[in-house]
Amino acid sequence: MTLADGIWHQIFAFDNYGELLALVRNSLIAGAALGLVGGLAGVFVIMRDLPFAVHGISELSFAGASAALLMGVNIVAGSIVGSLVAAGAIGILGARARDRNSVIGILMPFGLGLGVLFLALYKGRAANKFGLLTGQIVAVDTPEMTWLLGTSALVLVVLTLIWRPLAFASADPDVAETRGVPVRTLSLVFMLVLGLTVALSVQIVGALLVLTLIVTPAAAAARVTASPVLLPVLSVVFAVASIEGGILLALGSSIPISPYVTTISFTIYVMCRAAGRYRTRRWGARSTTPQTA
Repeated sequence: MTLADGIWHQIFAFDNYGELLALVRNSLIAGAALGLVGGLAGVFVIMRDLPFAVHGISELSFAGASAALLMGVNIVAGSIVGSLVAAGAIGILGARARDRNSVIGILMPFGLGLGVLFLALYKGRAANKFGLLTGQIVAVDTPEMTWLLGTSALVLVVLTLIWRPLAFASADPDVAETRGVPVRTLSLVFMLVLGLTVALSVQIVGALLVLTLIVTPAAAAARVTASPVLLPVLSVVFAVASIEGGILLALGSSIPISPYVTTISFTIYVMCRAAGRYRTRRWGARSTTPQTA
């Protein structure tokens, strides 16, 4: 076997695939739930220009999960606590964009430093440490599944309740405020919802690559449509396809799941960007064509 063949087999290995598939049943269900909430939350992340906030929240989510791992308690719960602390701090202290970026810039290294400290103190399996950063494919056990699905349901309920006023406040906050929409309250509520979404995503793709589930699918969808209905639908489809495809491709390999998810997500974005540019050129050419009687 050549070096290239060995590397290829490490990346894509489908030996005993049917038996291995049964091991990731929970991960596939959790992935679908995360794709749904990540795709929907991502729409507002793009509208409100919050990708940097997602990364900042993920660092404290990582710190919370690391602390839970060290103390031997539920990792999802620890991740959620860390995310909510970060989201609340960003929402309260960073009302303006300039303040928000400063708060995030302070929280990110603090959260990452705490996470590294907790992992250094943890003497258990190295795979558990690595998984918090880059994701784990078979890490979702039954108690964690209950936390994941329950929190996902909560996120969906809250997003359903605030969707219309939040969309208005995101598109034109000044006009929304004059119309009586509680813009500041909605902003804080969404930051907390985003914190929960980030905490859930960390469990599958890891703290370092959360953006690929929450930002990239929505950014890809925004390249091909501006429809308020089609945009969230495509965002969810892209997010679910990325995470489920990543899980299925990573199943037989020794590579963490995150490179597969990020590659699929990035490929979808590139295709949507190309399709958007083609559509713009085509429609632009039509609009400049002289009309004849």
